[in-house]
Parts: sequence; C-alpha cells; structure tokens
Amino acid sequence: MTQTDLDGRLALVSGASRGIGRAMALELAKAGAHVIATARTTGGLEELDDDIVKAGGSCTIVPLDLMSPDGIEKLGGVITERWEKLDILLANAGSLGVLTPASQVKSKTWHDVIGVNLMAPARMIRAFEPLLLASDAGRAVFISSGAASSRRAFWAPYAASKAALDALVESWANEHVNNPKIRINTVYPGALRTQMRSKAFPGENPDTLPEPSALWPTIAELVSPDCTRNGETVRFDG
Repeated sequence: MTQTDLDGRLALVSGASRGIGRAMALELAKAGAHVIATARTTGGLEELDDDIVKAGGSCTIVPLDLMSPDGIEKLGGVITERWEKLDILLANAGSLGVLTPASQVKSKTWHDVIGVNLMAPARMIRAFEPLLLASDAGRAVFISSGAASSRRAFWAPYAASKAALDALVESWANEHVNNPKIRINTVYPGALRTQMRSKAFPGENPDTLPEPSALWPTIAELVSPDCTRNGETVRFDG
C-alpha cells in the first residue's frame, strides 16, 4: 500500500502504546489515516504521537483503561461529536493473565483477562458499530490468537477469552454478511517480538522473531476500503 491509500480516513487503535498496537498505529498514520490511539500508558502514547508526527502523520491520543465502566462508551460519544464516523477499528489490546493450572487461577485474573479480551471488544462493537456504518467503508479488525484453538496447558484464561472473542467477532460479522459497507475480520498474529510474547515464552530468543511491524501488510489489506473479506480468521506466520 502507498502512503495515500488511507488518506483522510479515521482509525482507532486500542493497546497502541507498545507492541502490535503501536506498530500498526504508526503504519496507519504513515498510510494517511488520522489515528485515535488508546492505551493505559500515557507516556507510551505520547512517544507514539511524537513518532507519528515525525513521520508526517497525525494522531489523537486517548489514555483509556478498557476496564473502566464507561470509558469506551464515552469515547464513542466523543468520536460521534467530533468526526461523526469511524473508518477503521483495530481492537488490539489484550491481557495474558498468568500461566498456571486452571484450578489455581484466581477470580481477579479471570475478571481481568475476560474483561480486556472479551468484554471490551463486545463494548466496542456496541459503541462503534454506528460509527463504522456511517463510513463509506467501515473496517473492523480484532487481534486474537492461535491459543484460541491450540488451548495449551496452563493457558486457560487467555485461551478461553480468545476463543470467545473469535465466536463474538464471527457472529457479528455474520450479521453484516450482506452489507458491503462494513467488513469484520480476526487476525492471529503468530509469534512477534512483543512484551506479551516475552512474558509467555521467557526462554525464547526474541531476536529470532519478526518485529510487530511485519504484520502491517496483513492489516493493511483488511483495513483497506477495497477489502472484500468478511468473517475470516487471517493467520500471519511471519
């Protein structure tokens, strides 16, 4: 894609202060989109904003805890008032929790992981669907994980939340299967050089993994106004 492909389009990225979210927010801005970047870490968002401006792009940073009871809904209201539409939603923020036997997972961990990985995307769907439908080509992409299907031992909260996310997104996509104005898909990013990956696999050499920016061609296709894919799970294998 060229830098003009997303010129004038509005993109919202959650979990944008680091990892995949940060890399994709920067690429979206380079491609011409105005990026609304959300994350809990204000410092990380400010650094992202600096890098986007240096690259010639534009960004609005929104410090946001997805677990707040009404933060997502308030953001939807702000976007409605200021822009009246949303062209791209990249729901990237995720929580790994702890890797431990399912019988030892505390209720707080279940609450946090399900809250970030499932409930927040569900609330985004409610808050942002009208805005995506107000676009001439609304595009929603959700970052999931192969853990949803591999369901390896000790990964119960994360695997369960991502499996549920997949079901949520596919069901929502099926609601719009005959609506050419909106396309909804899921991405399995595979092994990339992120903090979450390091936490999950501490013995792995990160230098053997691709940078998060390697995911951009996959995301670029799915957020393009020309995208016709809907209800798909797209796997990136580096």
